[in-house]
Amino acid sequence: MAPPDMPPIVNRPLYIYRVAAKWFSFFIFGLGTLFLVVVVFPVLRLWVHPREKFRTHARSFVSRSFRFFTKLMDLLGIVKLVVDDREFFRRLNAKIVVANHPSLLDVVMLISLIPNADCIVRGALSHTIVRGVIRQLYIPNSLDFEDLMAACINSLNQGNTIIFFPEGTRTPRTGEIVLKKGASRLALRSGRGIIPIYIGGNDKYGLGKRDPWTAFNHRDKYRYHIRRGAELLPETYGAMPAPRAVRQLTEDIRNFFLATRNLPDQGD
Repeated sequence: MAPPDMPPIVNRPLYIYRVAAKWFSFFIFGLGTLFLVVVVFPVLRLWVHPREKFRTHARSFVSRSFRFFTKLMDLLGIVKLVVDDREFFRRLNAKIVVANHPSLLDVVMLISLIPNADCIVRGALSHTIVRGVIRQLYIPNSLDFEDLMAACINSLNQGNTIIFFPEGTRTPRTGEIVLKKGASRLALRSGRGIIPIYIGGNDKYGLGKRDPWTAFNHRDKYRYHIRRGAELLPETYGAMPAPRAVRQLTEDIRNFFLATRNLPDQGD
């Protein structure tokens, strides 16, 4: 059943097409993932050494693959992505990107923009179709805290950009924003800046947490508008005791999310 705040469906044939196109897109995504794991990565491992050089090339290949996937969804008429400054994302190096998490496709959008993206992923995904990608390229959150911090700092030192979703799960439809402090702790410990990102646009019904797979936005294609804020520098918080610095940095990220979601949105 659709949530009470959703408007009625006006064009039912178009709505059914969009649901079918969404399913088709995810089918292509699954096939692409299998192709990466079975064909692309083994070939890269044979020819690209050492392991970190392989990971660099593999992450770049995943980014291009996700870029193709977002263009496919655009061609199918189900997704429109608006980015304020694409070149900025292509140039990112050794930063921590912290974003809100309104939908299932958020990480796909960000990795498609950031060629050297690393990210924290749910350990449970290691048992899904994408496990071959995750195990070789990304950092599972099933590690204990110190091992997780060490893995993130090592990745940053290699020039990668780490993507965090500090809500820990997809944003609820109520819009309530509750952030965990892991990204702030990492920034203060590593000395690397945080780039706050707000993913706006229209309603992502059908891609939200616990939404039915048969659902879609009732009126329009999914529209994403990705905005970035000013870099949050860890030295700004250097005079504070560590616990207070973590709290303040986390609050500054939250304030950016709250302020940006009220701006006029090209994705609407």
